Amino acid sequence: MEFLQDPAFWAAVAFVIFIAATAKPISRLLTAGLDKRADKIRSDLEEAEKLREEAQDLLASYQRKQRDALAEAEAIIAHAGEEAERLAVQERDKLEAALERRQKQAIDRIAQAEAQALDLVRAKTVDVALDATRDYLAKELKDNQSDALTDAAIKDLPGNLH
Repeated sequence: MEFLQDPAFWAAVAFVIFIAATAKPISRLLTAGLDKRADKIRSDLEEAEKLREEAQDLLASYQRKQRDALAEAEAIIAHAGEEAERLAVQERDKLEAALERRQKQAIDRIAQAEAQALDLVRAKTVDVALDATRDYLAKELKDNQSDALTDAAIKDLPGNLH
């Protein structure tokens, strides 16, 4: 029992009692600190998960908007192509109609020129025939025959006019 007389023994016993007495409050403090830290880590993980989900939603939204924009761009391009084709057909039809109109006008002018030429030829033919008849009658008819034919023509004139 000599160890009871040793101050190192009593220092060790005091240390063990001190540790035993402070172990429970220190363990509570350590546990509370670790629990706080675990709660903070859990909260940070939940926030990180929430941010990841928001980022995924945002990414999906932008991808959807990009697909929609691409689809709209393709629709605009297709519509522009159709519109260009429609305008080309419309302009071709206008050009064909204008060419047909001009061709008809040219044909009408040619027909009018032909009619004028025919009228001119007929008038010239009538003039030549009248001149030839006048010359023939002047040479071949005698004065009394000429007067008789003129009187007969004057008599027949009212009947020929109606």
